[in-house]
Amino acid sequence: MKELKWRAALVMGVMVVALIYLLPTLSKELPAWWTKFFPSDRIHLGLDLQGGMHLVLEVENDKAVENTVERLAQEIKEELGTAHLRFRRVERQNGNRVRLLLPKGQDWQRVKTLLEDKFPLLEVVSQNVTEDQIQVFLELEADQVRHIKRLAVDQGLETIRNRIDQFGVSEPDIRTQGENRILIQLPGIKDPQRAIDLIGKTAILEFKLVNENKSAEEALRGKVPLGSKIYYSRQVDPVTGQVRRNAYLLKDRTLLTGEYLTNAEVRIDSQFNRPYVAISFDDRGGKIFERLTGEHVKERLAIVLDGNVYSAPVIQDRISGGNAVIEGQFTMEEAKDLAVVLRAGSLPAPVKILEERTVGPSLGKDSIRKGLFSMAVGGLVVVVFMLVYYGGSGIIADLALVLNIVLIMAGLAAFGATLTLPGIAGIILTIGMAVDANVLIFERVREELRLGKTPRAALDGGYSKATLTILDANVTTLIAAVVLFQFGTGPVRGFAVTLSLGIIASMFTAIFGTRLVFNYLLQKRRLKKLSI
Repeated sequence: MKELKWRAALVMGVMVVALIYLLPTLSKELPAWWTKFFPSDRIHLGLDLQGGMHLVLEVENDKAVENTVERLAQEIKEELGTAHLRFRRVERQNGNRVRLLLPKGQDWQRVKTLLEDKFPLLEVVSQNVTEDQIQVFLELEADQVRHIKRLAVDQGLETIRNRIDQFGVSEPDIRTQGENRILIQLPGIKDPQRAIDLIGKTAILEFKLVNENKSAEEALRGKVPLGSKIYYSRQVDPVTGQVRRNAYLLKDRTLLTGEYLTNAEVRIDSQFNRPYVAISFDDRGGKIFERLTGEHVKERLAIVLDGNVYSAPVIQDRISGGNAVIEGQFTMEEAKDLAVVLRAGSLPAPVKILEERTVGPSLGKDSIRKGLFSMAVGGLVVVVFMLVYYGGSGIIADLALVLNIVLIMAGLAAFGATLTLPGIAGIILTIGMAVDANVLIFERVREELRLGKTPRAALDGGYSKATLTILDANVTTLIAAVVLFQFGTGPVRGFAVTLSLGIIASMFTAIFGTRLVFNYLLQKRRLKKLSI
């Protein structure tokens, strides 16, 4: 009786925990106190059931290496200037190389010592001395290149996750795939193109001075001055939809970037009633912004995002406080999306869409209907078979089957797993496997009864003989399911999740749950004969 009580307590405890995890999925509205003490996460529906977007992005992490080397080249210039060491040119070449040109009379040892102290990630790969100059090539270490590429993918993943979270997509699935790919699934999304624009925007914010010595029109007709580059603004007429591009001649040097950004929010211009984006910098960025606006009063400062000029206002006075605005002919939606990508940060490298699929919500609903229908039909056939073939014992097996499905669904909610169409297939397969365990047990019990044993002895013998067989079969299947989950992707992982949960639940219900019911009937109800 003592063993019966603790078995009953364990089964009841498992059922209560399962119902606690399932209640948020079954009930649309929960009381406020529920979330304080109990889990509130629902079973997530996958892309194939809810509809939405499937994207595979490739991170161009070679660009991240180039950006790093470009930044290091700029820092070398600044450090050489601070140390009063003359140089002719410092530029990036061939991806991860920096070319340094020094005048013949320059002390190379002093330059080398500075490079070793300030830039330990760069190593000298060649040095050539001619009559009038010293040419040196520096290169990033191979381990550092691999680290930058790996970091670009990780940072890209987090940046995209932040953008999607602020965009408002519920239950997104974002993960790395291979060395430089990111898999994104956005269930329930209604505007795929807007999501693509938001995800793929690199969002590199730069502040550059306009070259006042020469107009952009003159530069377009002739030679672009050294140290300058032509950029364009893009303006869309809200009435006609016509796109107009204006040319700007900007200086190459970037005075401030978006790395110091702390906030970006949409505001409305009270005079013209149109949206703009207000941005705020951290303390360091605010000081840089104050200094550069103070040094360039009455000059034009261009705000450039991903190579496009958004505005180029004249600096009227020194701007303190670390605040600025980005104006343009925005719609409210465009302004909100711009604020989102600025808050989430820039991607460390551009991304390229390799694969794009959109699943309509009607197709998802049809998949759910057919999946649930097949599960209901399969379950009903199994239930009827067990009732007809095993009689009263079949009822016990059917109750265990219901408990098994409840435990699977509770497991999906507890682990935050996503239910997919292949996952429903895994549940249907589990229904058959759960009954298969009971069939093994019942056939062993029948054999014991034919030998003339009492119901209690036959039950003990049947369970003890079948348990090892059930464990062997289920453990090997569980190993295969774990391997599928570890190395599979998308639908394969969905199938592996429900299969794994189903195997664990079926072993508990078949070996532990059904035996509890039989023991109760034999000990408490004094059952003299088994209906099996």
